Amino acid sequence: MELIELCHIRVTVQSIGMCGCDKEFERLDCCEKASGINLKFNGKTKVKEKGKYMNEKFFDLKKEKQDRMINAALKIFAKNGYRHASTDDMVAEAGISKGLLFHYFENKLGLYTFLYNYSVRFMVLELSGCGAGENDFFELIKRREAAKMQALKKYPYMQLFIDSVRYEEVAEALCATEEKKNVLPEALESLMKGADTSRFKPEVKLQKLNRLIEYTLRGMMEDRFLENSFHPDLMYEEINSYLLMLKKLTYQ
Repeated sequence: MELIELCHIRVTVQSIGMCGCDKEFERLDCCEKASGINLKFNGKTKVKEKGKYMNEKFFDLKKEKQDRMINAALKIFAKNGYRHASTDDMVAEAGISKGLLFHYFENKLGLYTFLYNYSVRFMVLELSGCGAGENDFFELIKRREAAKMQALKKYPYMQLFIDSVRYEEVAEALCATEEKKNVLPEALESLMKGADTSRFKPEVKLQKLNRLIEYTLRGMMEDRFLENSFHPDLMYEEINSYLLMLKKLTYQ
């Protein structure tokens, strides 16, 4: 490891072997100045590219091949996390050579950075405008989930990958996603900003309801993948049934 810099990241990580300590610490996280990543601190953390982390000629490939490579990497990172994700497994899943993978991506970190940025952009585009003309709380969530399921028809492991980033423990991977970590949450928050909450029963706590919905939907998705039974359309139908039940329980 060449150089260690301190960066401020709102996570708790296990730092064994990373900076000479072996205890958990929050907010002050040691981050390796990895290839393609450089940290600047000017009141808040920024993650900047230090040179290219990918070869833009990747986008000259046929779309089918691009998506095959993207889906393979999303799957392996989502299931294993950054540390244990194997590029050998990725190329086997995609049906390509390892040389081809590293022709387009500088290293595993470069691929991880690209995937996160690509996933965030793709999800935000799918969500864009999906709440137009609607203010019912549960209808907005239905539209949000419909947009997500549309994205997952093309990239089935994209949401699991995005969720897995929240629990990542490897410092260089955390730093690679730091700059854009709020983009998708802010888009989701913006979507729900106009929701009418006046129809809820007085005893309903909105923050707890939001958490209940988030944990339920995430758990459902994880279960379907564990059972190898995930299908976006069927998932959406199941989501709707849960939302309808919650609507009846919480509305006056």
